[in-house]
Amino acid sequence: MVTFFRASPSPVRVPRSVRPLKRRQPKKTNELPHPNKLPGIFGEGKDVCRRHELYVSFRDLGWLDSVIAPKGYSAYYCAGECNYPFTSCMNSTNHATLQALVHLMKPDIVPKVCCVPTELSAISVLYYDKSNNVILRKHRNMVVQACGCH
Repeated sequence: MVTFFRASPSPVRVPRSVRPLKRRQPKKTNELPHPNKLPGIFGEGKDVCRRHELYVSFRDLGWLDSVIAPKGYSAYYCAGECNYPFTSCMNSTNHATLQALVHLMKPDIVPKVCCVPTELSAISVLYYDKSNNVILRKHRNMVVQACGCH
């Protein structure tokens, strides 16, 4: 067993005075920023690179007489700003990062990084060929699944 003794009496601690709690000021608006808008250094109010809806109708293309199914499909497209510094959701490459840095130094020589498809998927199309045979073909790289800055 170990014991400790104090030679002099310890001073009595003076209690602190009670301060009233500060109330937070209510926010002026309950609106949240649009999820595709980035404030501050990313460019106030600029749309970031992302996937947008694009429906391709085979009727509008004049292919309805040869295409049996589908009548159309959601192809999507990529558009938006690719401003440095990139966020993780921009799916950028190391090359894009370096190109963006060089563009900041020499904007007249090196172009900005572009918002492009980074992942594509296939669709299956049932159609008549020139001999009126029914063909089912899987067309690769027809639907944008993800976009990024490249």
